[in-house]
Amino acid sequence: MRELRTLYWKGGSLYLLDQRLLPHRERYVRCRGYRDVARAIREMIVRGAPAIGVAAAYGIVLACKTAGGKKAMLEARIMEAAEAIKSTRPTAVNLFWAVDRMVRLAKEAIESGLDVYETLLQEANRMAEADIEANRRIGEYGKGLIPDGATVMTYCNAGGLATVGYGTAIGVIRAAFEGGKKISVLVPETRPKLQGARLTAYELKRLGIPYKIITDNMASMLMSMGKVGCIVVGADRVLARTGHVVNKIGTLGLAISARYFGVPFYVAAPLSSFDFERKPDEVKIEERDEQEVLTIAGKSIAPRGSKAVNLAFDITPPELVSAIITEYGVYEPSGLMLLEKYARPHTG
Repeated sequence: MRELRTLYWKGGSLYLLDQRLLPHRERYVRCRGYRDVARAIREMIVRGAPAIGVAAAYGIVLACKTAGGKKAMLEARIMEAAEAIKSTRPTAVNLFWAVDRMVRLAKEAIESGLDVYETLLQEANRMAEADIEANRRIGEYGKGLIPDGATVMTYCNAGGLATVGYGTAIGVIRAAFEGGKKISVLVPETRPKLQGARLTAYELKRLGIPYKIITDNMASMLMSMGKVGCIVVGADRVLARTGHVVNKIGTLGLAISARYFGVPFYVAAPLSSFDFERKPDEVKIEERDEQEVLTIAGKSIAPRGSKAVNLAFDITPPELVSAIITEYGVYEPSGLMLLEKYARPHTG
C-alpha cells in the first residue's frame, strides 16, 4: 500500500496534500513562499497539529530562500514570516514550537556565518523525519492498551493526514491492527469540518481496518450499550503542568461520557504537542468562521441570517483522561512534567 504523503519538499517548494478535497480527490498544492504556507494552514489545506508544525518550519525555509543575501534583510524577512505563520492558528502548540525553533536556528546560523537556507532546510527535513519516527514509537507504546477484539472509538483525524506520516491516535490503532489484533473502529463524523467521516474513514479504508462512521451525537449511547472498548484521540496541545488536553471540539463530551460509562479514554500525542508552561486559562481557543457551522459542503443548512458559534477546540481535564501515550512511553496526566527532560533546551 502506498503511504500517504501529507507534505513533501521538492525543487525548492513545499507540496501539501489538499485535505479539503478528500476523500474524493488527491491533489497537492505547491507553496513557493511563506505566504502560501500561511494561507494553507489558515484555510486547512494542511491540518493536524504535527503536520502544521512541520509545514510551518518549511514556511520559514521558504522565507529565507526569497530574502536575499544581506544579513539585516534576511533576519527581517524571517521574523516577518514567523509572525505571519504564527497568526494563522492560535491553539495548536506545534506551530509555535516549530517556528520558534527555526527562528532560533536562523539567528544562530546568521551569527556564525553559515548558509542559513541550507541549515534551515536540513532542520525542517529532520523535523519531518522525527515526526514519523515519534508516531511509530507512540504506536508501539500504545498498542498494548488496545484489547484484542475491541471496538475502538477515535475522534476527528489524528492519523497520517494530521502528521507527516503514520499518525498519533490512528498510529496506535494501526500498530495494534498490524500486530494481529482483531479490532474495529467507530468514527464520529466530527462536525463541522467532518474530519472523521472524510479523513479518518479514508485512512482506515486504505489501511484495511474495519470501521463504521457514526454521528457525533451517537457516541454516548453506544458507550451506554457496551459497544465501545476504549477511546483513543489525538491532541493539539497537552498542558504538562496540569494534565489538561486541548483537542478538537467534542473531545470533552466524549471524555465525560467515557468516564460515566467506564470506558478507558486515551490521548496520543508527541512531545512537540506538549506545553510545559501554560495553564488552561492561558490557552487561546480558536473560533472559526460561523459559515462552517451554517453550511455543509458549501450548501446552507440554516435559515438566512442565522448566527452560529464555532469554537474549534475544547479542554479536557486530567481526571477524565486514563493515560497519555507519547513516544517516550505511557504517562498518567499527573506525571507529564517528567517529560520535560526530553525536550531539548533550544526547542522551547
